[in-house]
Amino acid sequence: MSDNSDEPHTKSHGRKTIQASFKPRALMDDDAQLARAWQAQIITLMPEAFPGILGNSLTGRALKDGIWQLHTVALRQFGEGKHRNVDDTPAGGGAGMVLRPDIMGRAIEHAIARAPGPLVYLSPRGKRFDQKMARDWAALPGVTLICGRFEGLDQRVLDHYRIAEVSLGDFVMTGGELAAQAMLDATVRLLPGVLGNSESTEEESHSNGLLEHPQYTRPADWMGRAIPDVLMSGHHGKVAQWRQEQAEQITRTRRPDMWEAYQARKDK
Repeated sequence: MSDNSDEPHTKSHGRKTIQASFKPRALMDDDAQLARAWQAQIITLMPEAFPGILGNSLTGRALKDGIWQLHTVALRQFGEGKHRNVDDTPAGGGAGMVLRPDIMGRAIEHAIARAPGPLVYLSPRGKRFDQKMARDWAALPGVTLICGRFEGLDQRVLDHYRIAEVSLGDFVMTGGELAAQAMLDATVRLLPGVLGNSESTEEESHSNGLLEHPQYTRPADWMGRAIPDVLMSGHHGKVAQWRQEQAEQITRTRRPDMWEAYQARKDK
């Protein structure tokens, strides 16, 4: 898509074979919305960054199969002037540039007219993304993620559209694109039909408030280290008890905050 196009355009991904390439590849030739597919929209200055890692492995296969669909909305196409400017200097002075509300507003209107789901701005000051949020998103028809750049987005846009702010963690990135891919990966894998074994999502880290227990596989002895006897016993009850104890011990040691929350839920 050319930045000089006068008509807003959304690049859609899904239902086509995905191959590794140094150059981004469109997975659909039009903007057709797939029926019953979970819809993800990304408003970004870097649409070429998608689908990125999401086009591989389980998420890539689910994208090809139409379980979910990815649309990128190029913010630059809504910019003004010869160079399609999207930002301006901060009111009151200061370093960097801020994304303009009128430009972002047009992009948001284009996005919400196309697909359902809440608006989310990826911001280091937002609520921290976690497994519960991924489950909540997976239960929705879809979500629209807004990737910030520069010094951020004009506050009036967040207020006007009542946009939720979400953070990947307590650190600052150059933009929201990588965070968006991480959040979508965590969410898409929870959609029905994406994982072959539904029990996987119930036993893994964070799903029950604990970190996951250690995992082992063949050979039974490697470098003088043997698989714990209980895992080779064939006694499912003892295996389950061992795994629970290990998960609790690891969580208590490595994540005291999670352990405290887990204990509080048990005491209710």
